[in-house]
Order: sequence, then structure tokens, then C-alpha cells
Amino acid sequence: TLPLTAGQTTTTTTLATTHTKKRILTPSTSSKTRVPTPKWHPPWKLSSVISSHLGWVRSVGFDPTNDMFATGGADRVIKIFDFAKACVGAEDALKITLTGHVSPVRGLAFSERHPYLFSAGEDKMVKCWDLETNQVIRHYHGHLSGVFCLKLHPLLDILVTGGRDAVARVWDMRSKQQIHVLSGHDNTVGAILTKSTDPQIITGSHDTTVKLWDLAAGKCMTTLTHHKKSIRALVQPTFENTFLSGAADTLKKWNGKNGQFIKNFTGHNSVINAMALNDDGVLLSAGDDGTMQFWDYHSGYAFQKTETIPQPGSLDAENGIFAAEFDLTGTRLITCEADKTIKIWKEDEEASELSHPVDLVAWRKKCLTEAKQRV
Repeated sequence: TLPLTAGQTTTTTTLATTHTKKRILTPSTSSKTRVPTPKWHPPWKLSSVISSHLGWVRSVGFDPTNDMFATGGADRVIKIFDFAKACVGAEDALKITLTGHVSPVRGLAFSERHPYLFSAGEDKMVKCWDLETNQVIRHYHGHLSGVFCLKLHPLLDILVTGGRDAVARVWDMRSKQQIHVLSGHDNTVGAILTKSTDPQIITGSHDTTVKLWDLAAGKCMTTLTHHKKSIRALVQPTFENTFLSGAADTLKKWNGKNGQFIKNFTGHNSVINAMALNDDGVLLSAGDDGTMQFWDYHSGYAFQKTETIPQPGSLDAENGIFAAEFDLTGTRLITCEADKTIKIWKEDEEASELSHPVDLVAWRKKCLTEAKQRV
């Protein structure tokens, strides 16, 4: 081998010899591929099941104090549960049932600064409930069809709703005025993210695109067209400026500032209805067929693949998950399902790195195979 001069680097090369004895040098992909080391997480198991709704459970929202959570269903009601009692399966976990919607309730969000709960439904209605009187105090009129998702801004008193009329509408919480109509999608807006830094609004649509919006101007900054299937779920971590979009083809991780593509999370081959992420970097993707995958958010390693268990007496076809959210501590996970139940999951305390090791061989093989496909 020749001695290296300053500034030169070595790369592993493989020799391929042709019949004419010409020697062709081809760089091997394995030497350049960085395989991220997954962080170990304990597997999750079912802790308790709440059977209260009379229809599919479509949405969930956590109170900022972590004392209670609300769920909305196809039975047109919103139910508010005491979180601690629900975790142990107590009979009196249900605090109150709110009626007022005339179609399935598809979006719920508690305000961090007011005693308000916001709800959105397929009846085109967006309502603001005062939790001190349990009354509807405001309606936000303007959607032309069902409203499928709802998010509150972390700092400003505005809410963003998206639905089947293919637009996201930005509302002033107090005056009920529509600030912006974020139009540009060609199909239902299925998921929304809001954050305090630009782009302050991110929308995912059934037209397979993700759009990043400039809130001040009410205009689209960037459109991401990488997905081939409808996007029904978006999620973002608290610990870094990235976000994840979920579709039936793959989950994709993006830079939160400019929308630059970072990586694919492949392997969950079903329609992704919901995703949830906790501060520990545990990501859940939940499918329309009841499949659940738990991932390490940093590396993209799927450390657990499981399936939800339908309630006895329900059909196998009702094995679907519509919404999922971690509580504020990240130690409990709530899934809202097609068998009309709300399921609470927790980490398996008895699991260890010895009993459930990270399959590094399969993980390395998967990373290298995907690297070859990209080349």
C-alpha cells in the first residue's frame, strides 16, 4: 500500500475482476454506512381497559395538569376521565359526559392557559367548552365539511382546525374570528402540528403532501411530496426540532425548521391512524388493523411489534386504533380503538436488557440493505 499524503483518507474497496483481466475498483457501501446504535427501551404491555363509549373512540386529549383526559367518540359524546382512577380500572373513573356534537368527535385539546376544552367533529362544528360550568361558550363557524383534526398554538390564543374541505383554518380563540384560511391541499387535511417557532403550523393531508406554513402571512413556505400514501398522523418531540409524518408507505422524519428529509422508519405496513411520542424518545405508530410498533425515535429501531387485543364480543375487524397519546410523564399510553374501548398501556417493569435485548444483527442488516437500495 502507498503511504498517505496529508488530507487523504482511506475507503474500503472491493476488487471485481472481469474476463479481460481488467481490475475495476468499486467502493463498498458497508464501510460508508453509519449504523446508529439504538437506545434500549423496555417493552410496553396492556395495563387497563375502559369500556365506556358506545361507538368507535376517535380522539383523545390530556389536561395540562395530567389529572384527567378526555375522549371523543362516534357516539357523539365527549367523556372526561380521572386519569389516576382510569389507570387502576376504577369504576368511578368517569367524571362527566359532555353532549352537544351531532356527529363523531374527531379532535380534542385542553388549553394550557384557560379552563377550556376545544372539540371538533364531523358535524363541521368546532366548540369551546368551559370546564368550570361544563357548557359550550363559543362556536367557530366556517368549515364546509367535517373537521378531522384540531390543535392549539403553544403560545398564542389561537386554534387551528383541518378537515374534509381541504383547508386548515386558524381561529382567534376569544373573538371567534377566522384569522387565516390555509388553502393549498387537494384533499382532506388529516393532521396538524403547531409550534412556537417558524414554521408555526405543519399540516399533513390525504393528498400525500406535508405543508409548512408561515403563520404571520398565512402562506405555505414548503411542500414535502415524498410520501406516496395519505398522511393521517404527525408528531413532534419536545427535545429537538424535528417532526415525523406517518402514512401507509412509511414513517418519515424531517427537520422542523426547513422540512429537510432526515430518514425513513420502515416496517409498519398498515394504514397509520395515530402516532405518539414521549420525552424518553419512545415513538408509537398505531395502525388501522390494530398493529402497534414501538420505535426508538433517535435511531429508527423498532424495538417492539405487537397487536392490540379486541374486547371480548367484538369482531376481529374492530381491531383498529384511531388515536393515541402519552400522558405528560410519558409512563402511560392511551389508545382509542374501534372495539369502543380506551386502553391504557405501561412499560413492563420486569423487563431488562438481558430479557429483551436489542437485536443488533438484524438492525445492522436492515440498515445496510436500505443503504444499498438508496445507492
